[in-house]
Amino acid sequence: MTIDTNTSLAELEYLAYIDANGQLPEGFQNQVGVYAIFDRDRVLQFVGYSRDVYLSLKQHLVRQPEKCYWLKVQTINRPSRTVLEEIKEAWIAENSSIPPGNVANTTPWNEPIDAKLAMTADEQTSYQASDELIQIKLLKSVARRVEATVLSNLESRGVKVPIRFNPKLKEKGILDLT
Repeated sequence: MTIDTNTSLAELEYLAYIDANGQLPEGFQNQVGVYAIFDRDRVLQFVGYSRDVYLSLKQHLVRQPEKCYWLKVQTINRPSRTVLEEIKEAWIAENSSIPPGNVANTTPWNEPIDAKLAMTADEQTSYQASDELIQIKLLKSVARRVEATVLSNLESRGVKVPIRFNPKLKEKGILDLT
């Protein structure tokens, strides 16, 4: 659904991030637009824009599941970075404070999950003392452990959307959707 680009954030209705069937709002697949993500208490956490709103929402859910409960979306017909940026900035200004995900530390919202940050002290020591092949095996192991935690968290939220991480990136300790 395309909405007038002058629509304020307050005028848009809240949509459940995950519906009763455990699905994300599929109507936003391949849709260009701006989206606002809210936590359980409907406190604005992040404002972003994308050429595929659905895919971006899926990535944010995987990266920040505890902060993705509600959303508001405005799609546009013709991709225009200028228009998307203007809407995003207007929504942030309307909120009267910059959402936490749009401040200095945007990495958890915008970058793949770095499983290396979850390495134990023993794993870090082993990693430093190992050759490249052992390091790759260790990173894959850590990535799989973090992946299991992420998938468990999503399952506890009732998410039924298929989640698949890029297997090649696990060798580098990175979890990103394929």
